[in-house]
Order: sequence, then C-alpha cells, then structure tokens
Amino acid sequence: MFDLSAIMSCLTICLDTTTLARLSVIVPAMLAMTGRVTMLGISRWAEEGGSYRTVQRFFNTAIEWEKVHWCFFCHCFSHIGGVFIIAIDETVITKAGWKTYGLDRFFSSIYGKPVRGLSFYAISLVSTKWRISFPIMVKQVIRSEEELNQKEQKDSESKKKRGRGRPKGSTNTNKADVELPPYLCSIQSMLKKVQSLIGTTISIKYAVLDGAFGNNNAVQMVLRCHMHIISKLKRTSALYFPYTGPYSGRGAKRKYGDKLDYNNIPRKYLRETTIEEWIRAEIYQMTMLSKSFARKLNVVIIVKTNLKTGARTHVILFSSDPDLDYAKLIDYYKLRFQIEFNFRDAKQYWGLEDFMNVTEIPIDNAVNLAFFMVNVSHALIAGVRRYNPSFSVQDLKAYFRGSRYVRETLKLLPQKPDPILIQEIFYRITKIGSINVG
Repeated sequence: MFDLSAIMSCLTICLDTTTLARLSVIVPAMLAMTGRVTMLGISRWAEEGGSYRTVQRFFNTAIEWEKVHWCFFCHCFSHIGGVFIIAIDETVITKAGWKTYGLDRFFSSIYGKPVRGLSFYAISLVSTKWRISFPIMVKQVIRSEEELNQKEQKDSESKKKRGRGRPKGSTNTNKADVELPPYLCSIQSMLKKVQSLIGTTISIKYAVLDGAFGNNNAVQMVLRCHMHIISKLKRTSALYFPYTGPYSGRGAKRKYGDKLDYNNIPRKYLRETTIEEWIRAEIYQMTMLSKSFARKLNVVIIVKTNLKTGARTHVILFSSDPDLDYAKLIDYYKLRFQIEFNFRDAKQYWGLEDFMNVTEIPIDNAVNLAFFMVNVSHALIAGVRRYNPSFSVQDLKAYFRGSRYVRETLKLLPQKPDPILIQEIFYRITKIGSINVG
C-alpha cells in the first residue's frame, strides 16, 4: 500500500549512503511507534540496523536539511502545479533544564506569555491548489549578546518620558531605507537561501506572515527579497486616503487625505456582501496610506455585523502589491494557517516537543526530522486520499504499527500462512487504532 523506498530514493543526491541508510530505518520506526519520539523510543521501534547507537550517530551527523526538504518536495510534489506562496512563522516549544542550546524565554501564543524553551523560524511552501503547506527550511532562534543589549537599551529608552513635539535637531528619515532588526535579518537570510534553492523551478510572488509582522520593517524585508508581503494590521491602525485635492501653492505637496473611519467606510469601496445566520459580512478594498509605512498599501477590510444585536467588528488585511485582487488576498492569508498545521503535526506525531537533545547539531536534526516527517506523511497520505478523502495521520500511523505487529508475528510461525490469509491478517490488524479506514 505504501512504498517508502520509492519516495525516499530521491535523497541519494543530498545525503551520503550511510546517513540515508540510517534515515531509511528511522522513518518507518517513527511511522509505527507510540509514545514520546526520542532517540531511545525510535531505537525500540526500529527494525534491523536501527540500534540506539545507530540512531545516536544519525542525530550527531551534520545534515543540510533545507536541501533534503527541497529534494523530497521536488520528487513528491512538483507535479501539483498551480500557484505557490511562501508562509513564514515562528514556533516555540517548552524545555526545562539549563544546558540546552539556545534555551531562553520566548513569547508563546499558546500560553499567552513568555515561556522558557526554544524558538524556531519556519518557511513553508503552500500550494493554493492542494491547500497544504510543505516545510522547506527551519532555523533555531539564537539571540546574540548584541541583540539582548539592544533590547535592554530600547526598553530603558521607552520608559523615559519625552516632551511634546518633535525632538530638537531630528531630521526626516526615509522609511524605505530602514535598518532591519536582528530577527528580521535572520528571516531575510533564510528567505534568500530558500529563493536560491528554488531558483526558477517555481515562481513565487507572495510571502504571507501573521499580524506580528504587520509593520514597515517586515514589508521592507520582503520587498528586498523581490517579493510582495501579505499580512494583517491592528484593528486600531490609523489609515489615510491619498490626498487628491488642489495644491495650496506653497510648501510640499500634501500627501495624506482624510483619516479612515472604520464605522463609516465609503460604500464605493464595497466589493462583496454576504449574510449567514444573522451575520452580515462586508468586504472593502482600497488603496490607503499609513504614516508608519513607506508606501501605499492595498488594504482589504472585512467588517462583520450581528444584525440582531448590532455588534460590529473588523479585520484589516493588506498587501504591498497594489494589483492583488481582494478575493486572492483573503484566500492567500487564510492559507497562511496551513503552516500552523505543520507545527501541530510535528508536535503531536513527530516529536517536536519530545526530543531530549541538548547540543546544537542533535537539536537541529531532531527538529528538522519532525518537519521532514510532516512532508513524508503528506506524500504517503496523498495517494490514499484519492479514494478515502478523510484518511489522516492517525490512520497512517495505525497502518504502519499494525504492519510491524504482523511482520513480527509471522516470524514466529513455524510455517508461512497462505498469501490470501496473510493479506486478510494485514487488513484486520492495520485497522486497529485507525479512525477513517473502512
């Protein structure tokens, strides 16, 4: 039913024979195993050639994982076609102890506060046709002493009260020529590596980021990579219409027009209205200016009103591409959430939260192995979903676990059963623990 050797054969061009042999033993073990995904757990489920020492050697081998992810993507998913976009996000995993490489306090949206753990930036390719995200590059966030000192200095300066008006001696600055903060420099270097890796194989125009990157620095970072950004602004963002009135005759030409009132958006910008269960959704699209951004923004505002209570709320999406249609802008931003499913699967099934490694190389291997397994599961499940659309990762793991039980049982029999009986045993046993297998 599943041919692992076929889908992993492409890795011969980016992995040496020994490392590929070890990975070929580890992958089936991770597909079959239960419990925490640690080196010891993998060795207990691995078949011949997968001793604990072998697993240790694999985790201590330096691997260029971005090439592994890309080779696997080209081999298994290059036939998809359609438009691809890039999704970028950060994931935080909690860790205890004191000696883990990169251990620090990072803000976790799950806990709603800074937690002690590790942080990783991830870049994924998202297919607008399959609506699935494929991890391509994952890098650990390591804060340098310089970055920590800058943060402390910025915090101390923000606490100082400044008087009214513009500081004496200050000059106008070009918002397009900003110095990127260290975390955006790190993401930019990752994005450029991914672009050089992809080359002309796939044409990618848009990078989608969540609301934490809805600022001018992030826009300039993406534009310098010759792409357009799609992100979200705060609900209270001050937006202005471009000024179209007459020139006063002296001084600089006026740039900002009237400020946008979110409760009274001009009807001429309305693009679509839908009503579902007493909720009216209105979509507006317009070109707006913000005093925080260096360029005009293609803004899409989604306003939802409860027709019974009159309660009203809105969401502001934007893009640096002035020609992007509102429907595509909304759809692409929705697809950004597919990278969150990558994080969920990597943590729930493939050991992103479980690994106990403490040094740099083993941590990098453990994290990238978890995301590699996300791509492997996508490749294996894709063939089954043609006739069983609800087939899930849980069903996939149940199949491989059942197959392992059957193989071990058959080794104990004095005589090999009839092939038809073996097939029936496989069918029965691999259904145990599955959810969506008929």
